[in-house]
Amino acid sequence: MPNPAPSPTISTIAAALRGLDPAYAPTPLLSLPDLARRLGVAQVLAKDEGRRMLGSFKSLGGTYAGLTALSRAAAMDLRALLAARPAGQPALICASDGNHGLAVAAAARFAGAPARVFLHAGVPPARARRIAEEGAEIVRVSGTYDDAVEAAAGAARAGAGLLVADTTDDPEDPIVRDVMAGYGVMAAEIRDQAGNGLRPTHLFVQAGVGGLAAAMAEGLAGWLNSPGLVVAVEPERAACLAPALAAGRPVRVPGDLHTEAEMLSCGEASAPALAVLRRHGARVATVTEVELRRAPGILAEAGGPATTPSGAAGLAGALAALADPARAAELRLDRDSRLLILVTEGALTEDESGDAR
Repeated sequence: MPNPAPSPTISTIAAALRGLDPAYAPTPLLSLPDLARRLGVAQVLAKDEGRRMLGSFKSLGGTYAGLTALSRAAAMDLRALLAARPAGQPALICASDGNHGLAVAAAARFAGAPARVFLHAGVPPARARRIAEEGAEIVRVSGTYDDAVEAAAGAARAGAGLLVADTTDDPEDPIVRDVMAGYGVMAAEIRDQAGNGLRPTHLFVQAGVGGLAAAMAEGLAGWLNSPGLVVAVEPERAACLAPALAAGRPVRVPGDLHTEAEMLSCGEASAPALAVLRRHGARVATVTEVELRRAPGILAEAGGPATTPSGAAGLAGALAALADPARAAELRLDRDSRLLILVTEGALTEDESGDAR
């Protein structure tokens, strides 16, 4: 039996993405001294993913995983696939809150393949239009993001195409692992951009299904300064990661998951992400809707990039933790702490931010 192909390195993934479009170049790592003073810590670094291709970090994982899935199906390496753009390729299928679907649709466009994106009822029409403009078919699903996940998986099982999910209950799912590998490009960039300066002591990162937090925990393992804590931040209205970590498996949480952080409206964590987060001892912080709404303005006032409540959720988590002395002590936060946050998407236009509910 032949040995499996070796896993690609982060540098290989980054180079493959940069070959698609110059907008996959590294995004800025910003030092925000005014924000550090406001929080009462030594430093705040912010990775500005609004400057990434398609306006969010999702373009790293979804596009890379989609292209890899097509490459495997065609038994061609990625460069040959992109050059040939063969006819008759299977469709790429996914569920999305907006950004992952946009990334998967872009993968299909690059390769000349069709795409079908399942969107739940709460995804604003303008986000759906952006996906359609990438050439994907939009399928609306009643209910929550998790209902869209189930619908997309069902379509793939019925033979409609290749599922490019960013969440799964299978800890060994190769596609979800490809998605997380793509996100790992950010961690490599942060390591390079920080240079020889003092390294962050804490990472506050958006939770969602956990894939981004897991990729960052893995990519920054052993690099963060003591205490080296990764804190995954989730909305109290869509808090699926904390119960999953407590149970040791994905747990579906009830409710409509309606939150200001639209990109984090997930009701069930991803099994591969859980395994990584447990291995690295990640913590979880839950934030209120008020805290999520305030965070983008606080970031902008301190000279940070414009973003959404989803994009500033990591900051919301840091603000909430620092405002609670007991929680700050538990996370070993003090005036000498150096925080890293991810600004995961750019600001939306008024049309894009309209609520479809």
